[in-house]
Amino acid sequence: MNKLLQICVFFFCIHSVVLAQPVSVSVQSNASGNFTLLRNNLPYYVKGVGGHVFMDIAKASGANSIRLWGAENAKEVLDEAQKRGLTVMLGLWMPPERHGFDYSDKWACEDQLNQFRSIVKRYKDHPALLLWGVGNEVDLFYTDFAVWDAVQNIAAMIHEEDKNHPTCVVTAGIDAPEVSLIKEKCKDIDILGVNTYGDLPALAQKIRLYGWQKPYLVTEWGPNGHWEVPKTTWAAPIEQTSSEKALTYQNRYRENILSDSNLCMGSYVFLWGQKQETTPTWYGVFVDNKYGECVQVLQQEWSSKIPELAAPKIKQYTLNGLSALASVTLNKRAQVSVLLDVEHVSKETLQYKWELMPESEFTLAGGDAERKPDALLINVSKNGDTFSFKAPTQSGAYRLFVYITDSKNQIAYGNFPFYVK
Repeated sequence: MNKLLQICVFFFCIHSVVLAQPVSVSVQSNASGNFTLLRNNLPYYVKGVGGHVFMDIAKASGANSIRLWGAENAKEVLDEAQKRGLTVMLGLWMPPERHGFDYSDKWACEDQLNQFRSIVKRYKDHPALLLWGVGNEVDLFYTDFAVWDAVQNIAAMIHEEDKNHPTCVVTAGIDAPEVSLIKEKCKDIDILGVNTYGDLPALAQKIRLYGWQKPYLVTEWGPNGHWEVPKTTWAAPIEQTSSEKALTYQNRYRENILSDSNLCMGSYVFLWGQKQETTPTWYGVFVDNKYGECVQVLQQEWSSKIPELAAPKIKQYTLNGLSALASVTLNKRAQVSVLLDVEHVSKETLQYKWELMPESEFTLAGGDAERKPDALLINVSKNGDTFSFKAPTQSGAYRLFVYITDSKNQIAYGNFPFYVK
């Protein structure tokens, strides 16, 4: 029995050593200037999600990688990703200038570099590691170009400590002066990561026009950003319904990401989860731990799998016969008619949840944490496809949210901004 135990321990140790070996990842170019990401010397196209929650759903949907913005809980996330056959773009969070970090302070930058060095040493050999993300949108609202010197120093340090994984700097959109600065100052950056939403259709052209000569990743993409959409007369951005977003995800993945296979090595969809940013539904593809059309279309693009049951689809959502583009204004306590046209194979099984919120006054920039407004009491009555409620008694800007779930707990959602005068 002791001998058997020794044999088991021996093989466990051998297995552990094998798991601890890094997986080599590199960027390969050909004579035509086209690029391929190689993992274990095999082509690896990134079908990624931004965030580390719902990993099982990501894997089942055909995703192969997740993105972390910082190294908090990195060991746990890397281990969980490895169990599922997922890789990780591990971020090194560089505080942006707007948060008070001074990139002209050489001692502060040196301290940050040393902290990052310890992180790189700790995780460089993890088999789930795919690449290093150096910062995230450090260029957003910045004035100090010294940040690019810090980016270069971090990237050079990574190459010194880790010979097996490339570096990627992530920017907020793309412009010509920024590309010039990165090309000039950041020689150790292997990949340009671009966070882009409504401007994604122009990205491939801009990459070439601005002279970027290395590969790129679309490190965040999704629906139109809240700064890119039409607004009401009181300046409330009009959010797409989940069905409109699903079509956006599908079209942009096919037409703007897959289509540039020469330079684009893949993408990370944003957000694989849920967060409050302008609204609690704007960017996340999950709502209350449920998902619907957006995840289903991504699944079709990543794996060609057709869902067994199509999620509910919102075809029309109006107040008093008007769309959100009409900037609907209501009188206090007025009776309001809501038309909600939903498509589903079993409409009689659908469940509806309504939520009324004042327009958020806590919006920030660059994805900084926001507080969700408190929901107000609302009573919505139903008659066929028509619903009705009474407008609030206080004047101001509001949004009426609707969440529709089917028997498989799949969800559709939308909100309608209106003003009470």
